[in-house]
Amino acid sequence: MRRILLSTAKILISAALLYLALRKVDLSELLSRFTLTSLFWIGIAIAVTFLQIFVGVLRWRQISAECGAPLELGRAMRYNVIGSFFNQTLPSAIGGDAVRLWLVARAGAGWRAATYSVFVDRAIGLVALAILIAASLPWSYTLITDPHGRSALLLVDLAALAGGLGFLVFGALKWQWLKMWWATHHIHACAVIANRVIFSRRRGPIVAILSLIVHGLAAVVAWCVVQSIAAPVRFSDVFLLVPPVMLITMMPISIAGWGLREATMGLAFGFAGLAASEGVNISLLFGAVYFIVGAIGGLVWILSAEKAAQGSAPIGVPE
Repeated sequence: MRRILLSTAKILISAALLYLALRKVDLSELLSRFTLTSLFWIGIAIAVTFLQIFVGVLRWRQISAECGAPLELGRAMRYNVIGSFFNQTLPSAIGGDAVRLWLVARAGAGWRAATYSVFVDRAIGLVALAILIAASLPWSYTLITDPHGRSALLLVDLAALAGGLGFLVFGALKWQWLKMWWATHHIHACAVIANRVIFSRRRGPIVAILSLIVHGLAAVVAWCVVQSIAAPVRFSDVFLLVPPVMLITMMPISIAGWGLREATMGLAFGFAGLAASEGVNISLLFGAVYFIVGAIGGLVWILSAEKAAQGSAPIGVPE
């Protein structure tokens, strides 16, 4: 019952935020801007999204190897593409992560190693996104002149940085009682692995670069969407505004970020002195691109060996 209530709440929040955001959009005017060139740019956006997934796979493999759950490149790519489908269909912002975890565990890595690999991958991605936003603050403050917008941006980034750095500091603690409680034991173990990955001379630079590329490619996807409707928006605007929006969209209060992303993008564009309606237009098409990629992920899932073996093959749980 609790899950049903939470899912219903997220659906209602998504619907309400979408309704409020779409009040600023003239859908007929948006459709009139589509041409054959638009389809070309949407196709490029889809290709860049798959590239983003691939770069994410390269990072995940580095982390999963450290967690004792090594993954072949093809298998990891398939799992991430399948995860993109469940990100769009499950009533949670982390539905794809849960499915990736299940697939890795089912492949024989075990629940612990699978959970650690996915959790640490998500945590490092969040830390990298917060650092990217913090590093771009001087330029963001030049773009965003509204004091409320500046305060909101700083508050969101500080909260993300505090959470990420707090997680890493937690992993550096040596207190024995942290290993006695179930929750603290596993969170501490994940934090230890995150520290080991980030500060590794071999893996650290690779993971850092891959993480920044993943977030940079999200801005490239948004830029392709901008080009598809010939919106009067510069790449620098997109690069500075999309990362904070993606950070806020990670909040698990809507379905696949729908509604929350559109409302936040419209607000961000307004704070930057751009047309809020263009922000919503770009967000809708941005979400549509990821929806199409998710649909392709659904086909991969239907045709996959994992789907065919669902419920028949045992799950190994090695310690």
